[in-house]
Amino acid sequence: MLYKYTFIDDTGSEKAATIEAVNDEVAINSLQSRGIVLTSIASADEKGFLEMDIELFNHVSTRDLVILSRQISTLFEAKVSALKVFRLLGAEVSNKTLRTALASISDDISGGSSISKAMAKHPKVFNNFYVNMVAAGEESGQLDKTFGYLADYMDRNYEITSKAKSALIYPAFVISTFIGVMILMLTMVIPKISTILVESGQEIPFYTKVTLGVSYFFVNYGILLLILLIVLGFFGWRHIQTEEGERAFANLKLHLPVLGDIYRKLYLSRIADNMNTMLMSGISMVAALESTLSIVDNRKYKDIIANAIEEVRAGAPVSEALGKNNDEIPGIMIQMIRVGEETGELGNILKTLSHFYQREVVNAVDTLVSLIEPAMIVLLGLGVGFLLASVLVPIYNISGAI
Repeated sequence: MLYKYTFIDDTGSEKAATIEAVNDEVAINSLQSRGIVLTSIASADEKGFLEMDIELFNHVSTRDLVILSRQISTLFEAKVSALKVFRLLGAEVSNKTLRTALASISDDISGGSSISKAMAKHPKVFNNFYVNMVAAGEESGQLDKTFGYLADYMDRNYEITSKAKSALIYPAFVISTFIGVMILMLTMVIPKISTILVESGQEIPFYTKVTLGVSYFFVNYGILLLILLIVLGFFGWRHIQTEEGERAFANLKLHLPVLGDIYRKLYLSRIADNMNTMLMSGISMVAALESTLSIVDNRKYKDIIANAIEEVRAGAPVSEALGKNNDEIPGIMIQMIRVGEETGELGNILKTLSHFYQREVVNAVDTLVSLIEPAMIVLLGLGVGFLLASVLVPIYNISGAI
């Protein structure tokens, strides 16, 4: 449980901070054992309805962690003590979740805990990879470089992921708007025009009958269709939460036309980049693979890495362990890793592979966007043209017959 407390510092001023403890008695004993003069303490978890935080707005983004890591690296390079670093940044950061985590880490460090152990208590902010990297930096005495590596690594991942997302926002918006307009036309406009066409007694073209049939379906069964889609979406989401469903969805993502290749290159880039970052920080191959397992969000690749971990623990080289899955791990990647193992340059080889696949993802996304826009214009034009033709041609025939 999180507790807020106020205390008197060495200058006689009253300050506020937070601490995590099982109950208030443990929190008080822990603070008093550090020589802290308490003035008040209360649970931070007991909030009124209007004071409750919405987790969505306090989510710690990758960008927040990149900035934080750069700031920590800079302060460590300036020989600022760890306790002062986290207290200083905890007072300055705007994100409330991150501020609370940094305050708790400061308290743990002042109580004698290591930075990595203090961070491990906040898995929603600092994942397993982050904590392992910090632990390696503490062991090697190069925390400033470690936080620099972390900032560079997360910055690369953030850049490539945000580029892929932002590239698809415009097409998704245009297509969603088009579908909304078409549904409004079919449910609000076409039914009124269909009455005129039917009462005229004129022969209705086939494509107009198709449009009127679709309009009739949406008007009479649109609600049922919406309910069906919601139910299917709910059960589909529940199925994806299961191990079997997660594997099926992972396979689907990797075998989608065009997008599957982008996903595959993105995962390969993350695997190579993560392993390079870990190995360059002096972490063992098994630990590097275990960390990679925690950051790859595709079940197919998680299974591949989990099997590779067992093989490496049994004494097999990583190239041989990964080479047993040549369906998802390209042969060229296996060969380059094997060369890196033989020459002792595995870190540099993985760095080269990471940069290569990052460029491939960027180029593939740019190509996809350049193809989506003209294809989208053509499809929208055909859709609008078909709808207009199915309405205007019969009306023109009616007016010509009068």
